[in-house]
Amino acid sequence: MAKRKSPVPASDLLRLPAGPVDLPSIDTRGTPGIEGSKAEGKAALAALDPRLSELQERLFAEGRAGGRRRMLLVLQGMDTSGKGGTLRHAVGLMDPQGVRIKSFTAPTEEERRHDFLWRIRRELPGPGIVGVFDRSHYEDVLVARVHRSSTAQVINRRYAAINRFEQRLVNSACSVLKVMLHISPGEQRDRLLARLDDPTKHWKYNPGDVDERARWDDYRAAYETALERCNTEVAPWYVVPADRKWYRDWAVATLLVEHLERLDLQWPAADFDVDRERERVLAS
Repeated sequence: MAKRKSPVPASDLLRLPAGPVDLPSIDTRGTPGIEGSKAEGKAALAALDPRLSELQERLFAEGRAGGRRRMLLVLQGMDTSGKGGTLRHAVGLMDPQGVRIKSFTAPTEEERRHDFLWRIRRELPGPGIVGVFDRSHYEDVLVARVHRSSTAQVINRRYAAINRFEQRLVNSACSVLKVMLHISPGEQRDRLLARLDDPTKHWKYNPGDVDERARWDDYRAAYETALERCNTEVAPWYVVPADRKWYRDWAVATLLVEHLERLDLQWPAADFDVDRERERVLAS
């Protein structure tokens, strides 16, 4: 089985430091916190299953018992960075009844008539739920900057609005876990070609991805600014090297485990007489 390199939590190893961000300096093929082969990495991911499942079930049970706590996982990354794979292999370890996944695409006409956070608020997880955003409110400072669909003044206001929004989430008992899946342009090229080479993957290929790929440097700069401006103490960013899919999945699952463990979740106490109910069941 893959071995942890050190007892340092993945949250500490992957957390983005405060200050200016230089994405090219972060190794997209790195494996902070773990060593071993791809097979060993997959085994390490499978080993997380029982713990992650139990923690998520405790959160769900707490919500059913009247608790307010919840969690929001925000997944961002360049095209082909593996958001879908992360949903299948890391988020997929959790019980679907306690998970709500929302994939955000371009805003509809109705959504454009509202504040950019309006559609985000409508999809926030309820008590006991782990909500997952496949893309998120950050698209409104990334795509908007790259395509210049909003002015610099508007985008600057949005960074501040996002920080206030996430602060309110945390204040309302919602843990926020923000993850950027970090891939290299070479890996993106290989993944696009792999989709073209496999007829069963043609449905995943979008010609528009090549157009966006031509703006790689613009997106990198937009990400660096967004990560720097919205890397707060209450809602920090984690950058996960994503060229190695097995590591990406292990890292996100590990971050989920570590963040859920911080909640010190307990099973809700019974609000009925257990012995009495056992007697009733036996007598039925």
